[in-house]
Amino acid sequence: MFNGPAKPSAKRPHIVGLGGTTRIGSSSEAALRYCMGQLAEMGASTELIAGPLIDLPMYDPADPHRSPSARRLVQSLRRADGVVIATPSYHGALSGVIKNALDYVEDLREDARPYFDGRAVGILITAHGAQALGTTLVGVRAIVHALRGWPTPFAATLNGQSRPFENGLPANEEVAGQLRTVAQQVYEFACAQQILRERLEPTHAMAAVGT
Repeated sequence: MFNGPAKPSAKRPHIVGLGGTTRIGSSSEAALRYCMGQLAEMGASTELIAGPLIDLPMYDPADPHRSPSARRLVQSLRRADGVVIATPSYHGALSGVIKNALDYVEDLREDARPYFDGRAVGILITAHGAQALGTTLVGVRAIVHALRGWPTPFAATLNGQSRPFENGLPANEEVAGQLRTVAQQVYEFACAQQILRERLEPTHAMAAVGT
């Protein structure tokens, strides 16, 4: 579900969570919600795009028209200081719904920060089997690299065969720990990038005056 836009501040990074499935309450959505909750506790403003809101029209680069949900997605990602992507593994790869949502990031190509440039991207994978976890993670990281994002060193990979969630919450500390680690790495990178941009802004301003 969509929590509504939150204006990011210089001291409070804004993190967008994207993922799950069109079915509310899926394991990937549960993972995303918990991770975003951890980010909020760390001090980030958070925005969650999941469930029916990721059921977008098929991305068409030749068609400039965007549905209201697609425009909201693009604007949310434009404001983001960091992103968390959660996807189930379908036949060894990310779901088509999540891939289609990520294709809309192409609309950020002309931004001052194009695509996911300068943003940490946490990755959460759920699959019914260990083999699919690895192949899907590699694929999602490749997509994030292509979008100029910075995949966090740690990613959460959750095997559905071990029933990682109970009543929408992590079933054990191992699952919770993975999700906290992703949240922490996204948060710390976003904060570090904010500090760097603040330090570079005066330099860029002086250079513009000089020209």
